Amino acid sequence: MRFLARGLPAFLLALGFSLSASPSHAALSLCNRTSYVLYAATGTAVDAGVSVQGWTRVIPGTCQAVLQGDLSASAYYLYAKSSLAHSGPARAWGGNTNICVKDSNFTNRDTLNPSRCATDDFRELPFAAVDTHRLKSWTATFSETPLLASLPQAQLAGLKRLLRDAGYRIGAIDAAPDKATDGALADFRRKMKLAPAATVADMFDALETEAMKNATPAGYAVCNDTAKPIAAATGQKLRNDWISHGWWKIAAGTCARLMADLGGVDSVYLFVQKVGGPPLVTGANKFCVADIEFDIQGRNQCPSRGLTELGFAETRVKGLAGYAVHVGDTGMIKAPPKRPGK
Repeated sequence: MRFLARGLPAFLLALGFSLSASPSHAALSLCNRTSYVLYAATGTAVDAGVSVQGWTRVIPGTCQAVLQGDLSASAYYLYAKSSLAHSGPARAWGGNTNICVKDSNFTNRDTLNPSRCATDDFRELPFAAVDTHRLKSWTATFSETPLLASLPQAQLAGLKRLLRDAGYRIGAIDAAPDKATDGALADFRRKMKLAPAATVADMFDALETEAMKNATPAGYAVCNDTAKPIAAATGQKLRNDWISHGWWKIAAGTCARLMADLGGVDSVYLFVQKVGGPPLVTGANKFCVADIEFDIQGRNQCPSRGLTELGFAETRVKGLAGYAVHVGDTGMIKAPPKRPGK
């Protein structure tokens, strides 16, 4: 059964499981038969709305169970996007049902096709509806091209794509073995000092992290180059007032897009700290924050409003289509942003 998403690539919904990727128990599983590292969000119909969660990482050539147990809801919904580490336009797999999501990891309960999302850090994305025909298990396989007809083929093409994203000279992104790819993989293993026993999954992890250092996705992104999760908050001038948002939890070795569009924005102010640990990015610009998720207008008299005042670092983004801040153990890693067309 094939679902075609308007204006988006297609994905194939397959009943049953291949011998190489059969879950041993009932679940909704996702298989990645593309050359892109994918991040997927899943919705479950509840009452008159939907319970949605994201993002599950699925590397090329693998399958992941995203919902455990017998599938008994009346409908399920799926959306997947390509990793921010990939160069070129972002890719997405979806359908025609709008659901509000965050760019960072999240869980939420909302209505289908809402008139607007509850807060500014949520945005609508078009999910595909999945009819499981009341079966206990279902597998969705995201596909890119008929030339990648198997999961092993997708795995090789995915390695080639990330090698190119990381700066290696790679020819066609296909499933054909070649000496250039073998040499690039060997060189990357040496440079990253990967152990001889490192798995293909370890290689994908290292390649995505390295490629992320070269990427400047559209909007405003924060990349975690530490070994622990971090929490980020932003501040900016919005018309005649100041506003601060938080918190985005960003796992080690990943990026989160905190703002989708930088149009009309001169500066974004940033505060980052290790989760349960010390600050990593601070500055002289004071904003109000709270211990829980927050959207706060104004940045004065924080204590009298029951809020905490913290210093944010200014990042100049005027005239840029994309800006990626990389955060390491010693703070913000200085790197000139790529300007449009560069």
